[in-house]
Amino acid sequence: MQLAHIPIENLSISALNMRDSKKAPDISDILPSIRKFGVRQTLLVRPNGTPDHYEVVGGRRRYYGAKTVAAERGVSIAVPCAIMEEDEDAAALESSMIENLHQPVDEMTQYESFVRLIVKEGRSIEDVGATFGYTDKEVRQRLALGNLLPKIREAYRRGDIDPESIRHLTLATKKQQKAWLDLFESEGDEPPAGRYLKDWLFGGESISTKVALFSLDAFSGQITEDLFGENSYFADAGLFWTKQNEAIAARRDAYLEAGWSEVVVLDPGTIFQSWEHEKRKKKDGGRVYVAVSPRGDVTFHEGYVTRKEAQRAAKKAAKKAPDAQDTEKAATVQSEVPGAMQTYIDLHRHAAVRAALLDKPGVALRLLAAHAICGSRLWKVMPEPQRSGRDETDASVKVSPAQAVFDARREDVSAIFDLPKGAGLVGSQADTGAVIFAHLLTLSDADVRRILTVIMAESLEAGSVYVEAVGVHLGVDMTKCWTADETFFDLLRDKSVVNAMVAEIAGKSVANGNVAATGKVQKQIVRDCLAGTNGREKVSGWLPRWFEFPVRSYRKDGGLQTAAHWKFVKKLFGG
Repeated sequence: MQLAHIPIENLSISALNMRDSKKAPDISDILPSIRKFGVRQTLLVRPNGTPDHYEVVGGRRRYYGAKTVAAERGVSIAVPCAIMEEDEDAAALESSMIENLHQPVDEMTQYESFVRLIVKEGRSIEDVGATFGYTDKEVRQRLALGNLLPKIREAYRRGDIDPESIRHLTLATKKQQKAWLDLFESEGDEPPAGRYLKDWLFGGESISTKVALFSLDAFSGQITEDLFGENSYFADAGLFWTKQNEAIAARRDAYLEAGWSEVVVLDPGTIFQSWEHEKRKKKDGGRVYVAVSPRGDVTFHEGYVTRKEAQRAAKKAAKKAPDAQDTEKAATVQSEVPGAMQTYIDLHRHAAVRAALLDKPGVALRLLAAHAICGSRLWKVMPEPQRSGRDETDASVKVSPAQAVFDARREDVSAIFDLPKGAGLVGSQADTGAVIFAHLLTLSDADVRRILTVIMAESLEAGSVYVEAVGVHLGVDMTKCWTADETFFDLLRDKSVVNAMVAEIAGKSVANGNVAATGKVQKQIVRDCLAGTNGREKVSGWLPRWFEFPVRSYRKDGGLQTAAHWKFVKKLFGG
């Protein structure tokens, strides 16, 4: 950054100045000082592409003060300036905003500035908040103004719409905003405002037939019309939502059949925030997001990934050599299970496989050889710790039937060596090796195979490819080892997966009829089916695809680690 005195006629206000395009500021408080002493504080400027001409990024009021004095005296005035580089747009915008922090700035100006920094310059919400002293929530509130139609934003900037009403309008769909704007711009009608606007937007008593995705001929409930027959409404809101959810589910299935990687149905009332996402084509992993308003409006947002996913993909692409000619798509797939659920799945599958392994010493011996040749994370030798970092998951595995079977067999074998109860075989002290070896020499081959089987089971790594291979080979039936507990439901997060589970256990029609319901509601349907409560027929022996051998995913691109293991080993088992 260079310092220089630049003639006032060679300066103009930059478009990056957050107060650009506003009327000339009030400079009455600083004008006397500038007349007497001139401009003493440096202006922040940047080149604008024209020779010897610069744009003022910070110091707008000082600029107007110097310009006024120059006009009064009829002479050119040079003012002190700090010159930025041409490519420092984000830094220039930040500097302008920081300078104006202690002066009144309307929310629309803040919104426009934040959008430039986040969307165009790649800043994060956390970065913007830290720089300007705002909380993440305050930054998100300003960004939410981007959901408004341009005419509504301009009316708010002029002060024609009150803050409470504008908050409610940011939650409205584009159709609702257009309808409200028509009332706002008409001469005879008065648009709802404040809490009345909230009732107008979110009241569920009257749902217009215009929002239906299904044919009205297929609706068996009552439809009422106004006196002029111009508008009609569903009298039975519950039946409407059943039919609307079925229509949403049909559209979702059509999108998936057309090749979209995923269709995300948002909870009713959840706004799709475009600034949190970036456009992606179908072939590049773009998803379809479905926003459902409490008044029944449904909007399909095609071709998006989250901004965080896009940033991760960009970083991954940047690390690749420019001459690699690598045409691999940047990864934008989000796993269908969170890490905690993956650990829960791995540990339960692990417990079931090693319990099944106990009665197959021949398989254990061959698996032992595979470990000796290829190794694994645990082959030191050490026991599988069976720790997830979550007390709930550890407790769930500890009381599983498979764990009980293994613990009993291990205690039986450990007694051969007079080891303390619960000590296990794997991980014994090195100085006891000769004693154990001498004792092994006195045992029959059958006893040695029994001991090796327990050692192999105790050192089998949870979540490894070995678990998948052995489980498929032995045909492990997880219905005998696992039942859905509260830990499972607590870790179940992906709503599209929950809906698929509802379809498995309660039927496709029930799943489609609840596709826009919250994940909590849909998980309760699964619970009711398993328990036979709340009027649901009891279902026995249900097993999520994640626990089957071989494993199956609920989404084509689920990113399920267990499925990746099966994909690797299935050719070895004729899958």
